[in-house]
Amino acid sequence: MHQLTPTRATRRRIARRRGLTVIGGAAILALGLTACGPDITAGSGDGDASAGRLQAPDGDSPSGEITIWDRSGDLYEVFDAAIEDFNEVYPDITVNHEAVDIDAKLQNTLITGTDVPDGVFLDDAKVAGLSDYMWDLSDVLDPYVDDIAQQKIDVNSIDGGIYGVPYDSNPGLLYYNATALEAQGIDATTIETYDDLLAAAREYQEAVPSAKPIHLEQSAFLGQLQLEMYASQLGTSLADADGELRLDSPEYEQILGFLDTVQKDGLGTRAEYLTPTDIAELESGNQVFYPWAIWFSFAPQQLLPETAGDWRAMPLPAWEDGGARSGAMGGSSFSIPRDAENADLAWLFYEFLMFDEAGYTAVWGPNDVYPNGLNTSIPSYEPAADPAAPLFEPVDALGGQDLWSVATEASTEIPAAAPTPSWWAGAVDYLGNDVQRMLDGELSPAEVLEKSSADIQANLIDRQ
Repeated sequence: MHQLTPTRATRRRIARRRGLTVIGGAAILALGLTACGPDITAGSGDGDASAGRLQAPDGDSPSGEITIWDRSGDLYEVFDAAIEDFNEVYPDITVNHEAVDIDAKLQNTLITGTDVPDGVFLDDAKVAGLSDYMWDLSDVLDPYVDDIAQQKIDVNSIDGGIYGVPYDSNPGLLYYNATALEAQGIDATTIETYDDLLAAAREYQEAVPSAKPIHLEQSAFLGQLQLEMYASQLGTSLADADGELRLDSPEYEQILGFLDTVQKDGLGTRAEYLTPTDIAELESGNQVFYPWAIWFSFAPQQLLPETAGDWRAMPLPAWEDGGARSGAMGGSSFSIPRDAENADLAWLFYEFLMFDEAGYTAVWGPNDVYPNGLNTSIPSYEPAADPAAPLFEPVDALGGQDLWSVATEASTEIPAAAPTPSWWAGAVDYLGNDVQRMLDGELSPAEVLEKSSADIQANLIDRQ
């Protein structure tokens, strides 16, 4: 591994500590520096604490124990391995890292205030619904906020506060089977709009009659998530910055019209993401276009042995000439509960992972879990997502393509966003299911917009 030079995160941390040492405690109190942390456990003290804004710890050698919750799986292993790097900077902070079913356990833990973790990994879509229990991180994020992807700040912001440390950026990309398409004389890189995509799909189907070239998601939840990726390209989402529903709009009508056309014209493979049916159609060459988040890169690496090496990634088509070529699909952040015993130390852990070169290199660079680097997402911290300085290596299963440069450049095209409403997941019972009914031929795009809007407003928003 190359020699790491101090990053802005490291330099800011060193400068802050040197300043504290020189100025001294009395002067710090007189000046009201932000490094003076509130009484974290009491949730009271100075004005910042009463407003729920977390402060960084003071002192040269912070010490204590923190409990961090992450989901089990590959990312748990990645974060776990990074603790050793963290302790090289903070040797006196012990990290108790626990693999937890967060969806099943967190909400009740926050409500009861019993055994609350110091930090927790959350889907962006769930941050707003739990923000009443979390610290506002505006002050600690202030040195970095201008260098974080705006979309990630937006989705974590509620009523002027920021309630998650942004983790990843999940730019939407168009994955395509280059080998299968080129065999029929089709150059996917010429696709610039969704009309071009439809034309390419028709051309491929003429050559391969068994093909239904474009993926149509059959899971109500993932279908809604993909719908929001398309909407993100058009600068919209289910709710605006004030939480008002804006589903019934020309943008969503255009997106649903496209999906309806793919289904009615027989151009789509209807399947749930990477289920056996989906995989079989990908391997057979019948399904050759997959508009999805960067994390589809997992499929050719792990699940598509027959076509591994045939796939490539490119920016999403635009909805109109010159339009955005990417949109956000999913994403996660780290939140810090207000009842945590050592919330300020948890901030140091997340600050290291996301904003220190040693930290984000440990996460996205080559490691024991991902020998070539974690290539299913990219950092939301823009200095870490430098197209010219890849953290992970080219992907053999994508024909040796430099996915890093494709994804980081696509991420710059994601329009600004609005906070994810607390009722987003509940909307799947209405919008997610109604989109599937449309693909079943039971509803028109206009009926989906009218019916889902009414149901979400009456059953979710009005009952808050």
